[in-house]
Amino acid sequence: MAGTSLLALLDDIATILDDVAVMSKVALRKTAGVLGDDLAVNAEQVSGVRADRELAVVWAVAKGSFRNKLILVPAALLVSVVAPVLIPPVLMLGGLYLCYEGFEKVAHSLFDSPEDKAAHRRELRAKLADPKADLVKLEQQKIRGAIRTDFILSAEIIVITLGTAADAALGTKIAVVAGIAVLITVGVYGLVAVIVKLDDAGVHLAGREGSGMAAAASRVLGRGLLVFAPRFMKTLTIVGTLAMFMVGGGILAHGLGPVDAAIQAITASGASLPVVGPAVALLAPTLLSALFGAAAGAVVLALVSIVGRLRKGWAKGG
Repeated sequence: MAGTSLLALLDDIATILDDVAVMSKVALRKTAGVLGDDLAVNAEQVSGVRADRELAVVWAVAKGSFRNKLILVPAALLVSVVAPVLIPPVLMLGGLYLCYEGFEKVAHSLFDSPEDKAAHRRELRAKLADPKADLVKLEQQKIRGAIRTDFILSAEIIVITLGTAADAALGTKIAVVAGIAVLITVGVYGLVAVIVKLDDAGVHLAGREGSGMAAAASRVLGRGLLVFAPRFMKTLTIVGTLAMFMVGGGILAHGLGPVDAAIQAITASGASLPVVGPAVALLAPTLLSALFGAAAGAVVLALVSIVGRLRKGWAKGG
């Protein structure tokens, strides 16, 4: 009897772990857009820090990220137990915010003049070069800003993950949400640490002395890294923004019945086309969700801009 009970217990544990693994994979796929943005945003946040302090800043932000999740994970789990009806609307708000944030990035990229961007970079470089500048204060400001950004993105990731495991048992739900929170934090900030040091590695390798093949190969690799690092950061930002539309738009589309039905109808029509039908069936839902997400983000950004202008007008009038 004891042996049978032990085997039954082991089977239950194995089943729970398998459920956790499956749901974690689904959650990771669904949060990919947020992860891409999280990675790009946090790498950008520390990019203006002196080279000898970059890793220290990444570590400080990572610790702040862990503190964020120590607050967010229990809060999200409590809501899922006490008021699970709130999860879908919170998920929808998270998706809408993703779309808004993504379109705001696109708008800045399209409408901010090169002169404004160049002036901002010059101002930052001047601050870093000024011996009288309070670099500790500048560093702390960057850290606090990155932790605030992480809090918002972490909340989105945890809510999406919780939505994935909404019907699971409490123990499985805790394991999935906590596991994803830890995995994401370690993964994101580990990659951020690598990204912000790519250019330093390139400088080190490019400056290697010697006439042998190994030294020459190191210099070639170093010059390649110096070319690759800034382009990789730019590509990462673009991919992260696109993924935000895909994930946020997908959340909104699934939560809005008529939109979801329209996307399914268009996909079904395209899937019947000769030759390209299978490709349309595979890609159409994601692309249509991304387009819907971009449109939703544009509407929210327009509303936010209008409200901001009205508030400024009222402030002046008052």
